[in-house]
Amino acid sequence: MSERAGGRGASQLRATRITRDYLPHAEGSCLIEMGNTHVVCTASIAHGVPRWLKGGGQGWVTAEYGMLPRSTGDRMRREAASGGQGGRTMEIQRLIGRSLRSVTDLFALGELTVTIDCDVIRADGGTRCASINGAAVALYDAMTRLRLRKHPMHQLVGAISLGVKDGEVLIDLDYDEDSTAATDMNVVMAEGGGLIEIQGTAEREPFTRQELEQMLDLSTAAIGKINQLQRQVLEI
Repeated sequence: MSERAGGRGASQLRATRITRDYLPHAEGSCLIEMGNTHVVCTASIAHGVPRWLKGGGQGWVTAEYGMLPRSTGDRMRREAASGGQGGRTMEIQRLIGRSLRSVTDLFALGELTVTIDCDVIRADGGTRCASINGAAVALYDAMTRLRLRKHPMHQLVGAISLGVKDGEVLIDLDYDEDSTAATDMNVVMAEGGGLIEIQGTAEREPFTRQELEQMLDLSTAAIGKINQLQRQVLEI
C-alpha cells in the first residue's frame, strides 16, 4: 500500500481540532477541523415545534447542511441558485438530524425546536462525519444554556468514515482515498459504542465479513477518541 498523506497509519485519525463558540450570535457553535475538512456548526433555538408535534410536550432537533461554492477545487453552484437542494444534501442533513435525536431526550427539551446548521467551508472527504462531530458540541452547548432541570442530551455522538483500499482497511478517509476506495463506509455511534447508523457500499468488489468487523472495531476506537475531544472542549 502507498503511504497515506501526512504519513499517518491505517488506523490513525487526521489531526482534529474543535473551536468552541466560534460564532457569537448562536446559542451553540463550533468550527471543527478534521484534516483539511472544515465545517462550521451552529445550534439555534426557537419556541414551538412542527405542526405534527404540537401539544405533545416534546421538542424537536433538525439539521441543515450545505457546502460553500469554493469549499472544493472547482466552484459549485449554490443549491438555491439551482432550484433547490440535491439528493445528497437532503440525505446528509437527515442523517445529522437522526444522529442527534438518537442521543436527545426530546421530552426533557419541551416544546422547543433546535436547528443545527452545518456549513462546509473546506472539503477534503468525510464532511458528513465532521458535521455530526461538530454538531454534537454545538447542540450540547445550546441545551446547556437553556438551564433546564434535566439536560436533554444524555450522550454525545460521533461519526467516522472508513474504507478498504488496496486490500487494507483505512480510517478517516481524505478525498483522494475516498474517491479510489473499493469500499466506502460511514459509521455513527453514541458515546459508549451504541450503533446509530452504518452506511457501507462496495464500490468495486464486495467486502468481507472480516473487513466489516475490522471496520466496526476501528470505528469504535476512533469515535471514542472523538468523544474524548468533544468532552475536553465542552469541559464535561
